[in-house]
Amino acid sequence: MLFANFAEAIAEGRGKAQADALRSTRSDTIARKILADGSIESVSSTALHRGDRVKLLAGDVIPADGEVIEGIGSVDESAITGESAPVLKQPGTDIASSVTGGTRLLSDELTVRITQDPGRGFIDRMISLVEGAERTKTPNEIALTVLLAVLTQVFLIVVATIPSIGNYIAGFLETILSPAVADTFRAGSSIAILISLLVALIPTTIGGLLSSIGIAGMDRVAQFNVIATSGRAVEACGDVNTLLLDKTGTITLGNRLADEFIPVNGHNLEELARVCLAASLFDETPEGRSIVALARNLGANLDIDGQPGEAIPFSARTRMSGTDRDGEEYRKGAVEAIKGFVRSRGGSVHETLDEAQERVSHLGGTPLAVCRGNDIYGVIYLKDIVKPGLKERFDQLRRMGVRTIMLTGDNQITAAVIAAEAGVDDFIAEATPEDKIEVIRREQAKGKLVAMTGDGTNDAPALAQANVGVAMNSGTQAAKEAANMVDLDSDPTKLIDLVTIGKQLLITRGALTTFSVANDIAKYFAIIPTIFAAAGIDALNIMGLKSAQSAIVSALIYNALIIPVLIPLALKGVQFRPLTADQLLRRNILIYGVGGVIAPFIAIKIIDEIISAIGLR
Repeated sequence: MLFANFAEAIAEGRGKAQADALRSTRSDTIARKILADGSIESVSSTALHRGDRVKLLAGDVIPADGEVIEGIGSVDESAITGESAPVLKQPGTDIASSVTGGTRLLSDELTVRITQDPGRGFIDRMISLVEGAERTKTPNEIALTVLLAVLTQVFLIVVATIPSIGNYIAGFLETILSPAVADTFRAGSSIAILISLLVALIPTTIGGLLSSIGIAGMDRVAQFNVIATSGRAVEACGDVNTLLLDKTGTITLGNRLADEFIPVNGHNLEELARVCLAASLFDETPEGRSIVALARNLGANLDIDGQPGEAIPFSARTRMSGTDRDGEEYRKGAVEAIKGFVRSRGGSVHETLDEAQERVSHLGGTPLAVCRGNDIYGVIYLKDIVKPGLKERFDQLRRMGVRTIMLTGDNQITAAVIAAEAGVDDFIAEATPEDKIEVIRREQAKGKLVAMTGDGTNDAPALAQANVGVAMNSGTQAAKEAANMVDLDSDPTKLIDLVTIGKQLLITRGALTTFSVANDIAKYFAIIPTIFAAAGIDALNIMGLKSAQSAIVSALIYNALIIPVLIPLALKGVQFRPLTADQLLRRNILIYGVGGVIAPFIAIKIIDEIISAIGLR
């Protein structure tokens, strides 16, 4: 029991470190504070107050929640939201001008006015949610706890009533037999013997094996390249009813890739592919490389042996990038930005561009327009790529009774497209951290066990609240700290394997619980009669044990031996078979119930004979 409690203490101690990654994000950021005279002073982000102004350069981490008051810049919010697409920030609108502490400015410069005092920003809310979340016990744990408590109370009542019953019987024996017989009987129900009897009868077998079962579960998931910090979480996988999936990095690959070129303005696909290739020659982003790959697959080719041209890097102000070569300007970027570029050079915009843009938007993708000088050639359809094989795996989860829900910060259209392609049962678009944790609590209030997979810092509270929290290894440190499992392969479909392992753990614990209960009841019927087996009622001692003392000592020795004997079974696990609850119950009773009844009778008798043979009775 000490070993079990020690293991549990270590597992629960990890909760104190769940918010460490969030705190480091908050405290380790250095900001350029703009003073009243216009000079700049470097200060810690924790020293900033509402109303302070800070200067941000490309590559800087935004020190606190604020509002853009000057400049235009592209911000990477993936560390907070998990979404890979950069977000354009500029003054003038509520959403576009709002920035979050912990995100990073990718391009240009911004001046930001701080809108939150220390301790009240986004990161601080995440810390509060993580620390306030509680991981509830599984229904099986609750049922087993109640069962063991009831058995303990029953045995406690039995032992507590033995002295009064013993005194009554002793008085009766003294009347019909002799005082010596009565004294012998009273000695058999002494305080020392009663305490030893209670220790022997308390159901410690399953309690001592729970840690072994949990350790075995964590070892099994490790074979699937998943790190589990809690055996309880592994076991809970077997009872999961609802699975919440973060879209980016979990269902999708995390980077948008070119899926299709859509020609407009009378151009053909071959011409468009060549212009796309030229515009992306110097783009080393995953998006840019995918555009080059798609263009080459369509047969596009450029002679770059001579001068490849001049790279035009992406800027949040222009919202485009491209190449200048052979006297031509090749550009790709946001549709409105390309429209403005073309018109500034005397070109016009054909209505087919708007049609192509609308088509891509309804597909849930991101449209990029491509031009050569003042002529728009077409639209690139960038889409979130769903990881291969997900739809089939989600079908398997559905057949196992697991409902899948996708959570994403995307809009309704994009979310609906990805959800349909992935094959999830439901989705929640434009989800905030509060929305995610509210969904989990709502499902748990219905009596369901919830598994949550995610990779962003905004997933941390939900991962902490879920019965099973699985963080992707490719995700943020805060997500991995809050979760109780980390998938090293970043593959959310592994939940199917985890469910199988969880069910095996449940079957193993059910089998050992059946054995333990039968074992404890059998010990009761083996020991109690020996206490009353005095004088004329020796017939109660059906096992022929030498004395009450030797019977109790034998039971204590048996208790000490049975747990190590069962540990290999707890570690290996009972073989998983897709049986119904009734079939599992019959199997457990037949094998482990009968075994639990027979084992203590045989073992206690053998130990009692050994004790008697060596003169310790």
